[in-house]
Amino acid sequence: MSKLPILKESNLASLIYLIRGEKVMLDTDLAKLYDLETRVLKQAVRRNLDRFPKDFMFELTGEEIDHMVSQGVIPSKQIFGGAKPFAFTEQGITMLSSVLNSRIAIQVNIAILRTFVKLRQLLIGHKDLAEKIERMEQKYDEQFRIIFSAIQQMLQEESKPRPKIGFKQKEK
Repeated sequence: MSKLPILKESNLASLIYLIRGEKVMLDTDLAKLYDLETRVLKQAVRRNLDRFPKDFMFELTGEEIDHMVSQGVIPSKQIFGGAKPFAFTEQGITMLSSVLNSRIAIQVNIAILRTFVKLRQLLIGHKDLAEKIERMEQKYDEQFRIIFSAIQQMLQEESKPRPKIGFKQKEK
């Protein structure tokens, strides 16, 4: 069980990417976690394609791969060995446990699913925070409007030419 130390939520969370609006994991990362070669994982999936509809798994396009490289998400295209990677959603990862029926696969899937749950809880927490901020903005909106109008008035008054101040000498 040499792979268990990598199963920390923080390590797993860094392997979850947002692609096409979905939180996914790539086949190369999953293969490492399952202690398999990527080609073996892909072969198992291809043999069971009926278990992986498009909302469970999809193949990345060349543009998506280029975008990931340009954003520094992955170091280079070479890590995929010339093949386009599969991206697995949470449901697809769950389905992988039925295709890859090993002890490591089961343990890895449990850890991954727990990580997805934690991420979902974090997002819900942020949603609550955003709602609180919005309520505060609405509550204090009138007070801020008064302040902003006062600032605007001051700025308008400054733009008008003002009489010079200081000592004025009478002309003879």
